[in-house]
Amino acid sequence: MYFLLYFEDRMKNQLFLIFLTTSIFLPGPASGQPATLPKNERQKLIRGKADNSLVYKVLKSYSDSLSDELVTQPDAWGIQIIYTSVKAKGKRASQFKDHQFNVNPERYFYPASTVKFPIAILALQRLRELSVPGLDRNSTLITGRDRELQTEVYNDPTTIDGRPTIAHYIKKILLVSDNDAYNRLYEWLGQDYINQSLHKLGYHNVEILHRLSLPLSTEENRYTNPVSFFDTAGQLLYQQAGVLAKYRPPTKNIKMGTGYISRGTLVNEPFDFSFKNRLPLPDLHHMVRQIMFPSSVPSNRRFNLQEEDLLFLRDFMSRLPSQSSSPSYDSVEVWDNYVKFLYYGSSAEKPDPLLRIYNKVGNAYGFLIDAACFEDLRTRQKFLLSAVIYCNSDQVFNDDRYDYETVGFPFLRTLGRAMYEKNIRVNAAK
Repeated sequence: MYFLLYFEDRMKNQLFLIFLTTSIFLPGPASGQPATLPKNERQKLIRGKADNSLVYKVLKSYSDSLSDELVTQPDAWGIQIIYTSVKAKGKRASQFKDHQFNVNPERYFYPASTVKFPIAILALQRLRELSVPGLDRNSTLITGRDRELQTEVYNDPTTIDGRPTIAHYIKKILLVSDNDAYNRLYEWLGQDYINQSLHKLGYHNVEILHRLSLPLSTEENRYTNPVSFFDTAGQLLYQQAGVLAKYRPPTKNIKMGTGYISRGTLVNEPFDFSFKNRLPLPDLHHMVRQIMFPSSVPSNRRFNLQEEDLLFLRDFMSRLPSQSSSPSYDSVEVWDNYVKFLYYGSSAEKPDPLLRIYNKVGNAYGFLIDAACFEDLRTRQKFLLSAVIYCNSDQVFNDDRYDYETVGFPFLRTLGRAMYEKNIRVNAAK
């Protein structure tokens, strides 16, 4: 028996312990190319114009901290932003207003670890749908193998009793964006269930097609592992054989950049994202909204979850690594703001005790993404903010020369603080 643990690229390769100033140095624009999608997948282009976008005006007010190029030429850095103001009536959120800046659903960005968020949600939904007596998120999940490149999991050394569970995998996904935890849920749910469920809810442009940090082919990622669930006494509750997915995504041609590193050698060709995961920012933003404010979403677009599922997700979306005992983390390697890009960037500074952030981030191939709900603990006022920025000015992938520290993290930090301060000012004036 053995246990394999993979971490997101950011955890494997870089530890961002140096706090940067909010002044951003630009090494040069990144000309990421928008993807050309089939006609039946095209969505209406929604762009915040410089003369009337609320987000634009807020960013312009931070001209001392932001390069003007990031605000006036957002396409050069693949920037997309969605801000949703939330007005409350008593203790209940009652009015939502979306403000979008440079949002283009046709422009592809690699979603990185943000795909873990719908997978965590669907894992809880699948348990509800199975409705097996005794089967819940704390049941033991044993992952087997029936193909050469698959791996097994019989125990989890990060749990108190060594038992792998859905609940523990979700905790690791939300606390530190653990790749192996995502892979195990993906291997149980499979491409068919994942994509059919999301498309049924109206997320037609979302495609989740592969595991993370594993060198598996497109075909191998279509196969799921056999899994078994047991209760704490070792009694079998549910068993599922490994299967080959029937789902086949529409043909795409998504190529970006001018080159990529493969086995240590530069290949002077665009990098092919055609068979990579896909999660447009409006869909990710909407998923966060429905977990935080389910009644604001039409019933036919809601995940099949109970209130205890929603509370569990919200708890670990906002919980800091230091607030978790199982799993537990080294505070030097995994600081409290480790996955809070909006507002904190890559800083290891002490978190603001009056601010709670419910979110999910992604970081790979030069793309930084964060989708969040901010809550001011003094006023209980909330708002939603999601953003993506493309930090690859040399247009070469896998060379570990991304503009995360000089452009991406400082930009997200400033954006989060700007929108947070705007909400504080608005509420203070009421």
